[in-house]
Amino acid sequence: MQKADGMNYAPQGIPRPVVKAGEFAFGVCHLDHGHIFGMCNGLTEAGGELRYIFDPQPERASDMQHKFPSAQILGSEAELLDKTDIQLIAAAAVPSERGPLGCRVMEHGKDYFTDKTPFTTLVQLDQARERVKRTGKKYAVYYSERLHVECAVFAGQLINDGVIGRVIQVIGLGPHRHGAPGSRPAWFYEREKYGGILCDIGSHQVEQYLYYSGATDAVVNHAAVGNYRFPEYPEFEDYGEASLTGNNDTTQFYRVDWHTPDGLGTWGDGRTIILGTQGYIEMRKYIDVARDTAGNHLYLVNEKGEQHLELTGKVGYPYFGELILDSLNRTEKAMTQEHTFKAAELCLLCQEAAKRLG
Repeated sequence: MQKADGMNYAPQGIPRPVVKAGEFAFGVCHLDHGHIFGMCNGLTEAGGELRYIFDPQPERASDMQHKFPSAQILGSEAELLDKTDIQLIAAAAVPSERGPLGCRVMEHGKDYFTDKTPFTTLVQLDQARERVKRTGKKYAVYYSERLHVECAVFAGQLINDGVIGRVIQVIGLGPHRHGAPGSRPAWFYEREKYGGILCDIGSHQVEQYLYYSGATDAVVNHAAVGNYRFPEYPEFEDYGEASLTGNNDTTQFYRVDWHTPDGLGTWGDGRTIILGTQGYIEMRKYIDVARDTAGNHLYLVNEKGEQHLELTGKVGYPYFGELILDSLNRTEKAMTQEHTFKAAELCLLCQEAAKRLG
């Protein structure tokens, strides 16, 4: 299901196809981050067919084909882009390459589905906005900490049902385990390539804030980053925090870091706390420390009392089926393009505004 460092976090759900066999085909390329396996799992469980694979490193392409044996390995990105029998290309390239790759995909008449963070500069974001407007294609982003976590999906349903009233604040905690020395690729430590911690893993937190609070824009009140443990990598940031105020007077604070100790039973104790006018929700996404090594715990407190819900296998991952149908029908039920881009924009602004700590 998931490896300890989170690099290959790939949830497996119950297949819930929204299309018939062969009705929606896609390709993958640039498999630099293990999230690509979660992306492919989600699409194939919703009825999509992975038809083509390309990666400059043959062993990575072979690893993907081992998990999806019917897919054909191609010899170049250009060969994949020219395929006319696929509707979408999914990728998890080096972060600084994700925006330009998406523009190439859309120029070739296909929708694009990328791992987060989708951009490392505001210039890349502007370029993608222009391509979407000109081509009419989609630029979708795998914000997995909401889209591929069942308690996070259910929290959105509870909020939509009004069980905690109007949302006031969202607090997000996104700790990650760094892993053993040498286990990360070189680009992971290069600021120009990974974009900074508030831009990278912080993108999850900003997207969740916009979704749960209903804000459509926000201002950055405070942001800070630091490098406390890795002086051998001076461009790396192992800690980040930020505070935002939304255009609907909601607020967010989030903290992301690479300080998860080896003693924890999973790669990170990700939590989200949502305060409403009539109650609050806490999600313990990947573990309930010292109680349960399984994830998907949701705690709900409102005027009716207290509840603890264990949600693994009970909710599913509707985003992927919705994305497939959006691609086929040109709708926006999975996630609007403006929401996708606004989350990316705000995490970039947090990174730009961050002062240096440590």
